[in-house]
Amino acid sequence: MTETGAQPTTTTGEEMHSLVERLYPLCRSITGDGVRATLDIVGEYIPLRVHEVPTGTQVLDWTVPQEWNIRDAYIADSTGHRIVDFAASSLHVLGYSVPMSATMPLAELRAHLHTLPDHPSWVPYRTSYYKPEWGFCLAQDTLDAMPDGDYEVRVDSTLADGHLTYAEHVVPGQVADEVIVSCHVCHPSLANDNLAGIAVAAFLARALAAQKPWYTYRFIFAPGTIGAITWLARNAERVERVRHGLVLACAGDPGPLTYKQSRRGDAEIDQVMRHVLTASERPHRVTEFTPYGYDERQYCSPGFDLGVGSLTRTPYAGYPEYHTSADNLDFVSPEAMADTLAVCREAFAVLDRNRRYVNLSPYGEPQLGRRGLYDSLGGRSDAQQAQMAMLWVLSLSDGEHSLLDVAERSGLAFDTVAAASDALHGAGLIKA
Repeated sequence: MTETGAQPTTTTGEEMHSLVERLYPLCRSITGDGVRATLDIVGEYIPLRVHEVPTGTQVLDWTVPQEWNIRDAYIADSTGHRIVDFAASSLHVLGYSVPMSATMPLAELRAHLHTLPDHPSWVPYRTSYYKPEWGFCLAQDTLDAMPDGDYEVRVDSTLADGHLTYAEHVVPGQVADEVIVSCHVCHPSLANDNLAGIAVAAFLARALAAQKPWYTYRFIFAPGTIGAITWLARNAERVERVRHGLVLACAGDPGPLTYKQSRRGDAEIDQVMRHVLTASERPHRVTEFTPYGYDERQYCSPGFDLGVGSLTRTPYAGYPEYHTSADNLDFVSPEAMADTLAVCREAFAVLDRNRRYVNLSPYGEPQLGRRGLYDSLGGRSDAQQAQMAMLWVLSLSDGEHSLLDVAERSGLAFDTVAAASDALHGAGLIKA
């Protein structure tokens, strides 16, 4: 099993869950004040650089849309009682609903109502970002209890020129090469799909900042699809420095971890994640890339072809609660988020130490004893493994094999191989 030093504690998991609780009531969308309020709260945990991109800005093949904000929305019966109330849950309104104020019969209203007949007590999450529309989401049980008659319908919203908002946090590394960690901030009250990933990303950034990492880590908090596309359009020169990446989502549900590989399938992050998940002996799945899901599909698009995978617990649309009111605070746990965070830390610890070396004494086996390398192993319980690790590193240090390649071929723990490379490098026998 890979060892990475301090691991997230139960307290860390509870702190992440508390952050999810604070973010949960906010009404987020691909633009608007809900995104800004979300980033304000995340900014209390890690410093953020917030970017505002005006409506109408061309971003690759897309255009930044108008900004949507909402203050109130409801369906009320003839007595004024609010049967459906946005104040009770941000899921109750179709995302990006245009302003509406009218009284209409139930027969006419039904065309604008969205339910889940298979889960009659749950409220669905629905949006209409790029087609002017209005609507409400409600439980099928609520709809079934509504008698025929007239209902007051009101959506107090604005759809006007404004901005798309996203934010970045950078953990400086020893080199300028970057690892990006991306999560989406556009969903309303959905605890797992959105908020758990945001919380894990924030606490991962804090953990990395305390470690002086090798790579520079750039955390991107952006609306799904249009946000990632906007970041890519505005960072064409920086993209050349991105060596690895990970998209975080669905980070807090009770399911086992799932890693979705990059489009290339052989990127270093793919090898690292496969190794870490297997070595940890956690229940997990590794899946092939598909051009649908989260923003890995933007970073992996052919023109960029970045080595970016996706880490979730239960994947996109893989659990009944997905995009419903049942994806609530009870659905995510501190333990699951702490476990997701631990895997990220383990993976980035391997990524940061993974190097390719060249053997500076490649003709025959160099004499390790006269360099004090065998003596340094005296008293170690793993002395035999450490010795074998040195021999394996020397054997495969041809500039083509990484330390992770050595670990997988030898069957030795990555940390043992990395420690052996440090000793050999210190003795002048290998160079990066």
